[in-house]
Amino acid sequence: MVATTTRILFETFGATEVRVFYAFGWAAIAAFAWGVYVQIRKYRRGAALTLEGSLWARSRAMISMVLSHRSIDRRDAAAGAAHRLIFYGFTLLFIGTATITLQYDFLEPLFGIRFWQGEFYLIFSLVLDVAGIALIAGLIHMMIRRGWMRLPKLDYARPDRSPGDPDFDRPQYRREDWAFLWTLVIIGSTGYLLEGARLVWLQGRPDVWDTRWWSPVGAMLAAGFQEVGLNAGGAAMLRHGLWWFHGLLALAFIALIPYTKVKHIFTASGSWLARDALAAQRLPRIADSAAQPGVAKITDFNWKQLLNLDACTKCGRCHEACPARAVGAPLSPRDVILSLREFAHATLESGVLPDAAELDVHGKGPGQVSMETLWSCRTCMACVEICPVAVEHIPIIVQMRRKLVEDGAMDPLLTKTLQTIHKTGNSFGESKRKRGAWSKALPFTLKDARKEPVDVLWFVGDYASFDPRNQKVSQTFATLMQEAGVDFGILYDGESNAGNDVRRVGEEGLYEVLATSNISALAAAQFKTVVTTDPHSFNTIKNEYPDFGGKFEIQHYTTLTRELFRNGKLRVTRPLKYRVTFHDPCHLGRFNKGYEAPRELLTLLGCELVEMGRCRANSFCCGAGGGRIWVPDPVGVEKPAQNRMKEAAAIPGLEVYVVSCPKDLTMFEDALKTTGLEGKFVVRELIELIREAIPA
Repeated sequence: MVATTTRILFETFGATEVRVFYAFGWAAIAAFAWGVYVQIRKYRRGAALTLEGSLWARSRAMISMVLSHRSIDRRDAAAGAAHRLIFYGFTLLFIGTATITLQYDFLEPLFGIRFWQGEFYLIFSLVLDVAGIALIAGLIHMMIRRGWMRLPKLDYARPDRSPGDPDFDRPQYRREDWAFLWTLVIIGSTGYLLEGARLVWLQGRPDVWDTRWWSPVGAMLAAGFQEVGLNAGGAAMLRHGLWWFHGLLALAFIALIPYTKVKHIFTASGSWLARDALAAQRLPRIADSAAQPGVAKITDFNWKQLLNLDACTKCGRCHEACPARAVGAPLSPRDVILSLREFAHATLESGVLPDAAELDVHGKGPGQVSMETLWSCRTCMACVEICPVAVEHIPIIVQMRRKLVEDGAMDPLLTKTLQTIHKTGNSFGESKRKRGAWSKALPFTLKDARKEPVDVLWFVGDYASFDPRNQKVSQTFATLMQEAGVDFGILYDGESNAGNDVRRVGEEGLYEVLATSNISALAAAQFKTVVTTDPHSFNTIKNEYPDFGGKFEIQHYTTLTRELFRNGKLRVTRPLKYRVTFHDPCHLGRFNKGYEAPRELLTLLGCELVEMGRCRANSFCCGAGGGRIWVPDPVGVEKPAQNRMKEAAAIPGLEVYVVSCPKDLTMFEDALKTTGLEGKFVVRELIELIREAIPA
C-alpha cells in the first residue's frame, strides 16, 4: 500500500477545469515575466558599471550570506530567527511545488517517469508540513512586531518631512507589509485546511487514511473536521473550493512578485552579489567621460545603485543606527533610499523616459531628496555596516553631494573651508610652513622624511598639526616614539590635508589635488611603513590612494604602539587602574575593523574597560565626519557628541572617556562642557594614558 501512496493533483477535476487552471497559471507566469522585464529595463536605464572581482567568488559569498542569515541576525536576533523560519519554510514549500510540477508537467507526460509516490511522497508530505509551520510561525512573529510591539524602527514617518506632506508617513508601505504577511499566512493556512479536507473526503481509502500522520497538521485538522460532523461529501465540496482559492491566491502571489516588496527575494540576493566590500571606505572616482560630477538625475545612478534601491526591505536598522537621525536631523538613510526608489518607480518603469527636468532627484517634491537631508549625513558608515541586504547608502549620498558642491549649494562656512584647504592645504588656514611648527617644543629634532630615509613615516594630519589641544598629543606621541627607539620622521610642509573628509563632502576635484600632492610627497620619501594618529587620514591613504597610484603600507598608531609593547620597547611602570570606556572612531573601527589594538593597550595599561552599549561596529559617531566638523549644528539641537557623552555618563564610576582620534578629542571635550558633565569624568587621548603609565 505504501508503495502506491500518492496524491492526484487534479483528482475529480474535469478537462475544462484543468485547462482553466493552466490558463491562470500561464497568465501568472506572463505577468511575472513582464514585471521582471520592466525591472531589468529600469536598471539598464542607469549608468553603466563593471563589477570588480570574480563572479564565482561573488556568488559564493552571496549564497553563504543568504543561507546563513548572518546579516539579518545582527542586533536583532528575534527578527533573524523569524526571517529564517519564513525563508526556509517558503523555500522548502517552493521546492515542493516545483517538484510536483516537474513530475506532472514534464517527466510524466514526456517520459512516463513517476516518483511522487510511496516513501518519497510520505517524507515529502512530512517535510512540507513542518516547513509550513515554520513559515506561519515566522510570519506571525513579524505581525506581532508590527501590530503589537510597534517597534520605532518600523514607523515610516520621515524626519525630513512634516505632517501633512504627501509622503510624510507612507501609509502604503504599512498596507503592503500587512498584505504581504496576510497573503502568505492565508496561503499556508489554506494549504493545511485543504489537506485536512482531502483526508476526510478520502477517509475510506486505506492508502490515504492509514498514512495520514505523515501529514500531521492535516491529520489533526481532519480529526477536528470529523468532530464537528463534516462527512466525506461535505469534505469533497470544501476541498474543491479550497483548492481553487488556495491555487489562485498562490498564482496571484507569483504574478505580483516583481511589483511588490516580495521582489526583495531577488533584489536582496542581487544586492549581495554586486556588493562592494569597500563601498564607504573607497568612494568611486568621477569618470573622465562624465558630463558633470555627481548625480543630478535618477539615471545618473548606476544600475547597481538602482538595484540597491529595490533591495531595501524597510527594516529600519539603518534608520535606528543613524547618529544624525538620533539627534533630530532631517535624515534617515532608509528614507533616502525609499524616496529614490519611489522616484525611480515613477520615472523609469514607464515605456518612455520623461524629460530630463522630470528626472531631477534634488528637491523637496515626492521622491526627491533635499539639500538639508544630504548635508546632515556624517558619512559614518553606520547605515552601510548594519544593512542586512547590502544597500550602500554613503556612495549614493556622496554622489548627490557632488552635484550640490558643483552648484555651490552648501553652507557658506563649508564653502569657505574648502577654499581655505585649496589655498593652504589645511582646514585651519595656516601657512604650509607651520605644519611642523608643533615639533619645535620637543627636546629633540624630528627627522625630515623628505631629506633622509626613515623606517616609519608619520603622516600627522591637520588637527594633530594645528589644533593646540591636539598638538600636545602629537608631542607626546613623538616623545614615546623617540623613547622606544623608533626611526621616524614627518613630511613637514610636504604634507597636505589627506582629503578623506573633503571627498565625503563631495568636492572630488579638490580631493584629487590633495591626494595627488600627498602621493607625490610620500613616493619621494624613503620609508618602510606609514603611521598616522588620524583615522580619517588612515582610511583614505589605505583604501583610496591606491586608485590614484599611491599604494603604501600604513597603520594606525594603536597597532604600532601595541607592537612596541610586545617587543619590550615600551614598558608600563605605573599601572593606571582607571575605570574607562573606549570610543571606537568610525574610520578606525567600522571602516577598517581596528577594534582590538586600542583595547589591548588599555588592558596593558592596567585600566578597567567598561564597554558602552554602542561600541565596536555599533559605535556612535562623534558627529565630525563627512565634513560636519566644519559646519555648525543648529542652535538648541543636540549634537551627536553630546548624545554620546550622556551615554558614557550612565556608566557607574567612569573616570576616563578614551579616544584615539584628533577629531574625537575635539568634539568630545567640547560636548563634555556643553552637557554639564565636566567634572564627572575626563576625555583623554589613549596616547596620553600611555604616557602617564610610562613616566618620563
